[in-house]
Amino acid sequence: MINVQNSASLKIDEIYRYTVRNWGEKQAKAYINGLFESFNNIGNNLVISHPIPADFGIDGFYFQYEKHYVYWKYLNSGDIGIVTVLHERMHQIKQFIS
Repeated sequence: MINVQNSASLKIDEIYRYTVRNWGEKQAKAYINGLFESFNNIGNNLVISHPIPADFGIDGFYFQYEKHYVYWKYLNSGDIGIVTVLHERMHQIKQFIS
């Protein structure tokens, strides 16, 4: 089961509003639907996720969906928790990996 945590939910709302303003409601709905489809594909191993480097002290994973990076982790219940969604300009992990 997928659990979208509050911080991720707020980011998704921002993405939706930004996309509506710049490209219209139809595109915003399509982008968000695709984003949620990618969430559902985590458990089926249909997205390529990378572990967050141990140096960050965070036990989780990330993958890219179009212009955004999705950060997720396994919850104690075994469910998948979507932690946050960041625009590619905000994704900084690649700068720390040698």
